Amino acid sequence: MTKLPLPGSHVFAADRLVRPAQAFVQAEASGGIVLLAAAVLALLWANSPWDGAYHDLWHARLRLDFNRTAIDDTLGHLVNDGLMAIFFFVAGLEIKRELLHGELASRRRAALPVAAALGGMAVPAAIYAAFNAGSEGARGWGIPMATDIAFSLGVLALLGRRAPFNVKVLLLALAIVDDLGAIAVIAVFYSDSLSAGALAWAVAMVVLVVAARRAGVTSAWPYVVLGAALWLAVYKSGVHATIAGVVLAMLTPASPVFARERFEGSAAGLFTRFRAARETGDRDAEQAALGEIERLARGSEAPLDRLERALHPWVSYLVVPLFALANAGIAIDGAALRDAASSSVTAGVALGLVVGKPLGVVLFAWLAVRTGVATLPANVRMLHIAGVGLLAGIGFTVSLFVTGLAFESAALQAEAKMAILGASIIAGAAGYAYLRVAPGEPDGQGKEELATENA
Repeated sequence: MTKLPLPGSHVFAADRLVRPAQAFVQAEASGGIVLLAAAVLALLWANSPWDGAYHDLWHARLRLDFNRTAIDDTLGHLVNDGLMAIFFFVAGLEIKRELLHGELASRRRAALPVAAALGGMAVPAAIYAAFNAGSEGARGWGIPMATDIAFSLGVLALLGRRAPFNVKVLLLALAIVDDLGAIAVIAVFYSDSLSAGALAWAVAMVVLVVAARRAGVTSAWPYVVLGAALWLAVYKSGVHATIAGVVLAMLTPASPVFARERFEGSAAGLFTRFRAARETGDRDAEQAALGEIERLARGSEAPLDRLERALHPWVSYLVVPLFALANAGIAIDGAALRDAASSSVTAGVALGLVVGKPLGVVLFAWLAVRTGVATLPANVRMLHIAGVGLLAGIGFTVSLFVTGLAFESAALQAEAKMAILGASIIAGAAGYAYLRVAPGEPDGQGKEELATENA
């Protein structure tokens, strides 16, 4: 018979620490398959006899009039500015969870992924700048800094136990720090001229969200309305609209309304009331008991956890694939390939992802371990860090996103996108092949060692 983990035991600690990471890895890995299918569909569509319909769809203009202000943009831009705000909201929730309870919650655990991520951002940006400084492609330095969580974790999932569990946790933490860096870069370097009036409205919406939290408002709808108003204000402000999602994520409570002890103490009495109402046929009392149970259960789970669990499947299986469908469709013919082959933008992006990412990750991680700032997790060696660096070169989603922000020129966008696609394929294949022959997870180890490490 399988024994249930006891509170306070190492196994219980492992479950508490590992289960969120496991669920996230599994969702991202399966979402990566849908993302890949969407990217392939976009490429096939854009290179088919119906390519005109593809471009007409995403360049179709939509207008929403709100009396005092209006949204007038193409469908493709609304996907990038609107739906991707939900992506960055969930990314913000993941970052906050990791900072509070996960691999980034303590200096000792955070040192290695933070160092590796910083190297994985700085070196690719430097390589790109070396190829493009002073040219019309200079603004694209942020493109090779990104790591695609879904694809990179999807490759790790294919390896099974050939990749130690702590390697997966390390890649997840590195990618989350990478997301945080990408958010900062987008906010600071890829925003347009600012509108003071719209920024004032955005600040007012943030104040109202904070006020609603302090007033004890727990219903989701007021926050949905305020969040939509915040997005619109940021959209009009010149700061990229997706930053609104990150701000809302940081304001999302990470603690439940009710302590878990209250749930345990009150649930038994409520179930007793429910059973008594059923036995007597008192429908009103039965419904009242069910409502109290629902309110108690919802209040016993932190809004951050509840929203992340509810939205993550939508982001993985709808938002990100739809973004890929709208952005990965580039025409690949002889002329386009010749232009890309001679382009400094292509060279900077491709070498930044395939060479710069693993070089930066390994170098900064080695320096952190060598100086005593960080330690390697159980079952993880520097050779595994090299594999993580290779997989971090899969820059698909956020790299495509930054490409649209960096370049207005369709030609530069096409060159960067071809480099992203090619480099991501190379990085994924190289990372898989490398980790396939690297030492895997020893039998009987993994979660228990992670629990001991965090005890």
